Amino acid sequence: MSDVPATTSVLLEDDVRRHRARERLYVFFQVAGWGAFLILQIIFSRTFTAKEPTWDEQLLSVSTIVMVVGLGLLLTHYLRPLIARWGWKELGWLALLPRILGLSAVLSVVWSGIGYGWVYGVVQLPWSSKYGFWAVFATSCVNGAILFVGWFCIYFFYHLFDRYNRLQIEQLRLATHVKEAELRALKSQINPHFIFNSLNSLRALIDEEPARARQAVTQLANLLRYSLQSGQLETVPFEDELRIVNDYLALEQVRHEERLRVRLDVAPETLALPIPPLLLQTLVENAVKYGISTRPEGGEIGILARREQGSLRLQVTNPGELAAGAGLPRSGSTGLGLRNAAERMRLLFGDRARLELRAAEPRLVVAEAILPLTARA
Repeated sequence: MSDVPATTSVLLEDDVRRHRARERLYVFFQVAGWGAFLILQIIFSRTFTAKEPTWDEQLLSVSTIVMVVGLGLLLTHYLRPLIARWGWKELGWLALLPRILGLSAVLSVVWSGIGYGWVYGVVQLPWSSKYGFWAVFATSCVNGAILFVGWFCIYFFYHLFDRYNRLQIEQLRLATHVKEAELRALKSQINPHFIFNSLNSLRALIDEEPARARQAVTQLANLLRYSLQSGQLETVPFEDELRIVNDYLALEQVRHEERLRVRLDVAPETLALPIPPLLLQTLVENAVKYGISTRPEGGEIGILARREQGSLRLQVTNPGELAAGAGLPRSGSTGLGLRNAAERMRLLFGDRARLELRAAEPRLVVAEAILPLTARA
């Protein structure tokens, strides 16, 4: 079995596919470009002949043009590995332009020398006696230089565009990895005070109420298991989250007993809707810490869930007071949990999601989360 991670294998396969696609595109444009140039050369060659050529002369002329154009195709094709070796693809245009001009001049001289040396020295086409070698050679060098400069410009413009696209893809890939890492880090934070308090409550129950202690152990195990398993998910069904919140509240009732009362107002159509894991649990934990633990008389925790206008609205209420102008807590472990919850919502839903903490009426604090039913693309 291969030791290469699945993600790495996918990335390698993507790179291979992109490389093959670039090669196919290069071959297409190389053949199409030089093929079009070949056709134009065959058409224009007729203007150099004073009389109608024979079939043998036409065949010789066309074969010579094919040879000359094929030579240009081969020269440019075998320059590609040299360009890569010289590192020209990484250069800016100011450094690249003089290199393009110089190499184009050299290529045009080589191309014209071989091509028209063949025309004048070997096959002696009909029009070769009409025009002097040097006149045709000089004209060919100029035209060849223009042709090769054009080829280089198209080639490097394509690679510049391709490099820009690859950079964008890498940035998106990096942003995705960062987002996933942030989500994993934010979801992995469990309030250690809750675990410590739960264990203390369990220790007290073991001798007094063994059956209830066993049930509490099961509820704590469910909560910890859910926290670990949901760390791999972006969203979970609201019904699963609500079930874990019930286990959490049952554990807190072991400690607070009659001081903690719970009121649920959950619309059935919300149970299958997706929410970030541990979001509701964080809101409820905040309500218990600031609305129940700090008040000798305790109070009631209210949980409301409604589907409204393409969004899921969650409300958690607790007794207490909120200082004027206060929003999400800036310190404390639960305050950190609320800020983490808000950040997770932002990463998943963007600006369409909202989490706020407000005073609804005297001695009542409301934490409200508005979640779009679809995550952002």
